[in-house]
Amino acid sequence: MRDLVFVAFLAAFLGLGFKRPFIFVLAYAYIDIVSPQRLSYFLLNSVPISLIAFALAVVAWFAVDDKRDSRFTWRQGLILTLLLYCGLTTLYADFPIEAQAKWDWVWKALVFAAFLPLTLRTKLRIEALSLVMVLCASSIIITGGIKTMLSGGGYGVLNLMVDNNSGLYEGSIISTVAICIIPLILYLSKWSTIFPSDWRVKLFAWGLCFACLLIPIGTEARTGLVCAAFLILLFLRHAKRRVLYAALLGITGLMAIPFLPSSFTNRMDTIQNYQADQSASTRIAVWKWTWEYVQEHPLGGGFEAYRQNTLRYDAKKVEGTGAIQEVERETIVDEGRAYHSSYFEMLGEQGFPGLILWLVLNFGCVLRMELVRRKYEKRTEPDVQWVAPYALAMQQGHLVYLVGSLFVGIAFQPFVFMLIALQIGLDSYLRRREKEAAWQPLSATIRGLTTRAA
Repeated sequence: MRDLVFVAFLAAFLGLGFKRPFIFVLAYAYIDIVSPQRLSYFLLNSVPISLIAFALAVVAWFAVDDKRDSRFTWRQGLILTLLLYCGLTTLYADFPIEAQAKWDWVWKALVFAAFLPLTLRTKLRIEALSLVMVLCASSIIITGGIKTMLSGGGYGVLNLMVDNNSGLYEGSIISTVAICIIPLILYLSKWSTIFPSDWRVKLFAWGLCFACLLIPIGTEARTGLVCAAFLILLFLRHAKRRVLYAALLGITGLMAIPFLPSSFTNRMDTIQNYQADQSASTRIAVWKWTWEYVQEHPLGGGFEAYRQNTLRYDAKKVEGTGAIQEVERETIVDEGRAYHSSYFEMLGEQGFPGLILWLVLNFGCVLRMELVRRKYEKRTEPDVQWVAPYALAMQQGHLVYLVGSLFVGIAFQPFVFMLIALQIGLDSYLRRREKEAAWQPLSATIRGLTTRAA
């Protein structure tokens, strides 16, 4: 029955695209984020729906979309350069078969991110994609939030509709993304024109933000807690009454502690006592191994290069308090441990050139959003008042992602590359609007000069 619902929904979604071609882009975003083929029992498993939607989006743009407003930017050039470089490293990867498996989805994420800004030529399209991305992620987040409230969740226990915990269905990844989209949720609740702001929209938005905050609790992902704390600092940066907000947040946090599951608080304690936690100790060992590896392989080892690592480290556990403490040491040997960091993921797989391209792309987007925000924050025209809040929301979400990326390997996460594409699309849209506003016919210019001379 569930398969039939998914098939009917996708058929209706794609069917609307034949009337409004941009809907094919939204359909691909839905398929890439939610992965309905993984939720299906059999009907969608054997059909390459992602490739079909991508092909329809590209063909529709080439065939019928207005391309006069499309611009190719330097950041799209960076994405394509990164794509070519990743393709090159895949050819000489240390693990060719495993590297090819990752390349099969990475190239689609990068190509779509480079293509997407070409289609975002209106404010409505930018808003529509933002809304679809939030709603698609919310289908996972709301499910996780409800299960957390009912059962409390647990590390590796919270079931997010699928057994395979890859993509957004993995605990640390969905925790990072859930916190990352909170600024965008709040922006849409106030500035959306598709769902104009009223009490129902605001109620859903605040409820969704609450569900986003529940995800790190339900998954017990320490990355989510770090991201939430960092987002609070970003909010305080632009708050008018910072001391009051900081005090309220502190009181709320202290009041919430007794209601948190003991397994959650115990796991969060390992942020300080990382040497007693095998997972945290493993990450540090992997990072050391990666740094040593790129000294001999500065161009990286291709996708999945971490599979060759062998780690040996000492785990230390301290029991007791005060002067009476007992220290237990255990030597751990492990092999083939993942990077657990996007920065080291890029460094180990793509070497220094790939890491530099990735850093320039991400921090370039953050810088551009800051420049856009400052340029438009004092503008009072009704048709541009939304720009500064949107740029701020995108910047805050991107910064949260970059902080979360310190502890989870999501360098090529398709959802994040869609956020990057949205920022590029916004920038292109505003540049075109500015160019149109500055242009006027020669006759009008002459009349203006004549009037001023008179």
